[in-house]
Amino acid sequence: MTKAWLITGCASGFGRVLAEAVLVRGDRARRTARDVPRLADLAGRYPARARTGRLDVTDTAEIRAVVEATREAFGGLDVLVNNAGFGLLGAVEETEPHEYRPMFEANLFGSIEMIRGTLPLLRSRPGGRIVQLSSVGGISARPGFGLYSASKFAVEGLAEALAAEVEPLGLSVIIVEPGSFRTDFLGRSLRQAARRIPAYDATAGATRNVSASRDGRQPGDPARAVEVILEAVDSDQPPLRLALGADAYERIRAKLARVAADLDAWEVVASATAHRQ
Repeated sequence: MTKAWLITGCASGFGRVLAEAVLVRGDRARRTARDVPRLADLAGRYPARARTGRLDVTDTAEIRAVVEATREAFGGLDVLVNNAGFGLLGAVEETEPHEYRPMFEANLFGSIEMIRGTLPLLRSRPGGRIVQLSSVGGISARPGFGLYSASKFAVEGLAEALAAEVEPLGLSVIIVEPGSFRTDFLGRSLRQAARRIPAYDATAGATRNVSASRDGRQPGDPARAVEVILEAVDSDQPPLRLALGADAYERIRAKLARVAADLDAWEVVASATAHRQ
């Protein structure tokens, strides 16, 4: 059976590639972005199944309008993809509130409101999926990406709890954790803290330099990643977490090994914290 999708952040990157793949295979999709003209080409190629609309996920009125338009066009919803958002690069001390708060509004609070707004539609059909785009940085943080990772760590906590809440309702949540893919993430989708503090040149500063040199040279192919996402969405038992790319698997496994080592080293002392009788 064909599915009805609502995908945010379709102007470029994973959102755009996923939206096209969904339409190619015969599903219906409402593709959204703040820059609607960037969506025009696919709408012309798939007029019967593609719907487009402006959506700034930080605007609750626009979210309500898009959800209602989706209901009217498709009669319901099978898959929500929370993809909209952007990155921020800079040491924690370098980054100002006016730089990091908009990122949290888009990456975290926008996802929350999209989920809240679409759940009534998703609950009306069995087998619905909520696909939450996170990042390998949502489970393993690196210097320079502390605030970006904070937004994605929060998204993962949200999605993990949500998965337990909606599982009895017949819905599944998939947290997608891409590694380094050749999208616009290191280009137009990445902002940098204006302030640079020399004390962080060897840590966050080094990350800034490396990131600039890697833009357009990332090893991951977004089209191949989307194939895996579609397979997970179609699965009868989709994974809660879906890492994408060999680099993501290497980095996540290294993080888990460090966590296990800390647990083992401190377990005897740190677990003996019950009240003494």
